[in-house]
Amino acid sequence: MLAWNAEVTRSRVGIAALDCPAGQSLAARHVLLAKARRIIAVLALLLSPASARAADCLRIHEAAQHIGATKCIIGKVVRVKVGEKGVHFLNFCEDAMACPFTVVVFANDLKDVGDVRGLAGRTIEIRGTLKAYDGRPEIILSRISQIEGGAAMIPPLPKNYDVEKRGHFSAGRLRPSKKASQKKQTPNPTATYGADVEGEDSN
Repeated sequence: MLAWNAEVTRSRVGIAALDCPAGQSLAARHVLLAKARRIIAVLALLLSPASARAADCLRIHEAAQHIGATKCIIGKVVRVKVGEKGVHFLNFCEDAMACPFTVVVFANDLKDVGDVRGLAGRTIEIRGTLKAYDGRPEIILSRISQIEGGAAMIPPLPKNYDVEKRGHFSAGRLRPSKKASQKKQTPNPTATYGADVEGEDSN
């Protein structure tokens, strides 16, 4: 046992000698190794929450099994569709109707979420309560914090973005509608009306 400990000590000293410059004391080498271990531990702690969150996320085809639960879903946004009244849909499949999952952003939430059109083509992790709508699971996106790294991924809405008009830009001015011109028509004296048909007697 003593011989094994001595061998381990010699091998550690040899490794330390390889890692540290010549002329440095053994104590200084041990201090440097301890600092390196601390740096590695801190980096592992900083990186582990992100990897743990990614491992915690479900794929889009698993969403239907967790209706009613608050879960993280990971997937690539294929396109962003704007529906009626400014509702935005994040579609994760080419055929949105056959897709096993979707994300919905209502028009009044866009000011808190940002310009979700910039998510097209990006892989996102979104957390929220899975709800069933028309037989498909969906998450309603109402806060930017629901998307991992969302503050960096989603730019704010342009100031003149009109959410009610499917992405059209307008200053929001009201203009009076044009009325059709109402020209009074005069009756035609040669026109026939009702029973006044040529060739028929009025009696």
